Amino acid sequence: MLKNNLYVALIHFPVMNRKKQPIGSALTTIDLHDIARASITFGVKGFYVVTPFEDQAALANKVIDHWTSGVGGELNPFRKKALELIRVTDSFEEAVRQIETQRNEPVVTVATSAKAYNGSISTIDLKQRLEKEASHLVVFGTAWGLAEKLMNACDFILEPILGADDYNHLSVRSAASIYLDRICNG
Repeated sequence: MLKNNLYVALIHFPVMNRKKQPIGSALTTIDLHDIARASITFGVKGFYVVTPFEDQAALANKVIDHWTSGVGGELNPFRKKALELIRVTDSFEEAVRQIETQRNEPVVTVATSAKAYNGSISTIDLKQRLEKEASHLVVFGTAWGLAEKLMNACDFILEPILGADDYNHLSVRSAASIYLDRICNG
C-alpha cells in the first residue's frame, strides 16, 4: 500500500500536436471521470487538471461541481468520491506549488511518454521511491504528449507502456490506468 503521497496531473498545455509543435489541447470530460476513478481505485491523493484556458477550466469545474455538489453526486456517490480528488489549475507549476503547500515538502515530478527516453525509470523504481515520504506527481499529456519543455522540467521520466507491436498511442485515460496499476501493484 502506498503512503498516500502519489498525485497525478493531466496536462492540456503545453502539449504537442502531430507535427511535434507545442499547443494547448481541449479538455475531454471522460478523461476527468476515468482518471479520477482510476486515481481513487489506486489510492492517489490528488488529481490535477491543468489548462490555462478559461473556458476549458470552467467546463472542468462545471463537470466536477455536477458530480460533487450537484444532483450527480446524489445519484452516484462513488463517482462523487472520485471527482472530489480533482483540482483545476492554470499551470503545471501551480499544481506543484499546491502540493508543496499542502504537504510542506518538495514534489518529485515524473513525466510519462509513449516514446522511450534514455535514463527513464520503471514503474518498479517509482514504486520504491514512493515508499519514502516525498510526494510524487505523475504527469500525463493530452494530444500527442507532453511538450519537450515540460518533459525536461520533470525530475524523472517513466518508461513507456509497450504493446505487442510498433503501435503505441493509447488514450491518456488508458495509459493512466495501466501506469497506476503497475505502480501500485507491480
